[in-house]
Amino acid sequence: MDINTKDGGFYNGFSTAVAVPAKIIISILVVWAIFWPIQSGAVLNGFNAFILQNFAAWYIWVVAFFIIVCFVLAVWPAAGRLNLGLDHEKPEFSNFSWFSMMFGAGIGVGMLTWAVAEPVSHFGSNPETIMGLTTGGAADNVRMAYKWSFLHWGFSAWACYAICGLSLAFFSYRRGLPLTIRSGLTPLFGQSLAGILGHVIDVVAVVATILGVAQTLGFGVDQFVAGLSRIGIGGLADAEGAATTTGIIIALTVIMGLSTLSALSGVGKGIKWLSNINMALSIVLLGFFIIFGATWFGFNAMFIGLWDYVLALPELSLTVFRSDGVEGSESFLLAQWQGWWPVFYWAWWIAFAPFVGLFLARISRGRTIREFVLGALIVPALMCFVWFAWAGGTAIDLELNGAANGVIFDAANGDKIFAMTEFMLSPISEWLAWGMALLIVVLLMTFLVTSADSAVLIVNTINAAGDEGPKSRPHILFWGVALALVVAGLLISGGTTAIQTAMVIGALPFSVVMALMAIALLKAIYNDTRREKAGVPTTHDNIEGATGNGLAPGLGVPAE
Repeated sequence: MDINTKDGGFYNGFSTAVAVPAKIIISILVVWAIFWPIQSGAVLNGFNAFILQNFAAWYIWVVAFFIIVCFVLAVWPAAGRLNLGLDHEKPEFSNFSWFSMMFGAGIGVGMLTWAVAEPVSHFGSNPETIMGLTTGGAADNVRMAYKWSFLHWGFSAWACYAICGLSLAFFSYRRGLPLTIRSGLTPLFGQSLAGILGHVIDVVAVVATILGVAQTLGFGVDQFVAGLSRIGIGGLADAEGAATTTGIIIALTVIMGLSTLSALSGVGKGIKWLSNINMALSIVLLGFFIIFGATWFGFNAMFIGLWDYVLALPELSLTVFRSDGVEGSESFLLAQWQGWWPVFYWAWWIAFAPFVGLFLARISRGRTIREFVLGALIVPALMCFVWFAWAGGTAIDLELNGAANGVIFDAANGDKIFAMTEFMLSPISEWLAWGMALLIVVLLMTFLVTSADSAVLIVNTINAAGDEGPKSRPHILFWGVALALVVAGLLISGGTTAIQTAMVIGALPFSVVMALMAIALLKAIYNDTRREKAGVPTTHDNIEGATGNGLAPGLGVPAE
């Protein structure tokens, strides 16, 4: 696929048909959110309400489709053994570094906010409490809290990432196509993707990536400011604990400054080492909760919750709650809850997928499809479950037995983990509690920097028509600043709700692209099985003799 890129000048090596429109769209969003906050908020909320009313079922069902495709590819013998690269290639990164980068960039930062906050939230309210089957805040609701928490952060999230990553790795490293989103659709649209259609797809991917990462950074900034306040840096949060404008600016300056420096060093240096550091710190923090937290409660939450989740997954993945339009009715509340939680999360994971998927493809060359699915779908999901079980379980146990007396539950979502560790450690030593808060702040910062610098590199890779090589410093700096301004503009104008709204809207068109990518991948692998049976090469290093009409030599099978 011959994608036009500039041979010189400021955009040397970049596709201006992608880079320029993407920069214009993001710049308009920033200016609109900062200078017309009321108008932008009203318009975004209107679009969001329309999407939740008309496309909730689409989000639910398309993510279920992604899960099915992933497991089919893993258990399908002909597909599972295929190398995401040339047949002789071996993985570039060790398993530890591979998993560290995957977890850190994909979802790690969310654990520090939601591993405590989400089980606590569902412990108070979930579909079962709305239907009167369990009691919010009571012991009979613990299993339901974990069933829904595991749903949102389990196979569904990682299936979105895996579909995108598998598609990009397969077509780039086996077929020799550019490492960019449009390449995943070649079995369906062929050479037309080198033109306007492909440019539009890549622009949609860039915008979705920026909004998806902005959502993660938005939550992270609030928590980062809460952490700084806990370690004694005052003046960054208001009386309710929310980040002030000054706090937002300072936090983003630190995070984006470090992430831009890391992005300039590339994947093999800055991002790799940051990922290894935050994985090590994560193990220390998680070990603290397992050993000194609610050990037995967490054990039960992990395994009983996993059992409930796996059994309920088919139903949970396909159920769409329909509102009767009567405000306050059971069906209205169920549909509202689904919009607040599953639909929001599915949109978040889809918006995050071009970033994480392309990053996963970049670090997974040389691994088999089965290894990729097991590593990128099951292992990180289990890691999320461990965090929810012992971090969230400790919070619920402390509140259930009356020890915490609302200290954890009453804290803001981003502050819950700090409130819990302070409650646990301050009776022993104030300095020990302060040290744990500092560890969490450092861990949070490394997670945020890893996510931000990975996003900047991925966006530039898409803009450069899949070129993984060094990117011009001004473009790295532009996207670092642009990402910071998107987060700051939306946070200042409407808080994290404004970012959520923009992200749900931006994810919709890319969800269609991802569905087509999954179909194209199945088609391509099926055709490869036919080629292998006929003795026809299936990797780009062996098909230099392909004829000009797009057919593999000696067989009337498209070589798409």
